[in-house]
Amino acid sequence: MKYYTGFFIEKALSIDNVFVISMIFTYFAIPARYQYRALLWGTLAVIVLRGIMIAGGAALVNQAYWLLYIFAAFLIVTGIRMLWATDHQPDIGRNPVVRWLSTHLRVTPTLHGQHFFVKVPDERTGRLVRATTPLFLALVVINLADLVFAVDSVPAIFAITTDTFIVYTSNIMAILGLRALYFALASMIDRFHYLKYALAMVLIFIGGKIFVSDFVLGGDKFRPVASLAVTIGLIAAGIVWSLWKTRGSASTVTS
Repeated sequence: MKYYTGFFIEKALSIDNVFVISMIFTYFAIPARYQYRALLWGTLAVIVLRGIMIAGGAALVNQAYWLLYIFAAFLIVTGIRMLWATDHQPDIGRNPVVRWLSTHLRVTPTLHGQHFFVKVPDERTGRLVRATTPLFLALVVINLADLVFAVDSVPAIFAITTDTFIVYTSNIMAILGLRALYFALASMIDRFHYLKYALAMVLIFIGGKIFVSDFVLGGDKFRPVASLAVTIGLIAAGIVWSLWKTRGSASTVTS
């Protein structure tokens, strides 16, 4: 039950990641036939990066259990901020990482198929030099975006269990399905507008139950099946409500 709860939470939080990935591909004008390559290598990089983050988090929690309370408080604050945050789309072009990469790397103005690196003539010498393509920039920004989302999702799973094996496997198995989730939802992501409120409530619940278990129930833990049921209920309510409220835009999304 702990594994399934962690897996479901990570999969639900990945929906926000799908929205950001869609904006990144749009900004760099990456056609669908090349997107799968960036997502493939992005997924492989995420497996390594998440492993490092989870290993570090597990070591800290094992050494100092009170850090789990910091994780829980962070989840509650993040959930509250999500509830009150106004809708806005991040400007990929103004992102400092994108601006730095565009300034310090030799980037080709157009794509070169599925290649991340190509050799092009130098403008001054005419000799062939290695340059990066917009597809590589998209890959880098996608991985950085995932690290930002991991700041929420990894503590959320640690709030479910401190078993490193369960934390890592539930996280990675959810990540492995991210590419399929993206292609399934990218065309209709706008219809899940109200899902963010359900995700916010999930974060508040997961963080809050740590304090309730230790300080109200005297150390009695929530049953894993109860946590899974509440998580699924909140996410399902958010999905159903979003689809109901945006049902008039269905024809626009599919056209």
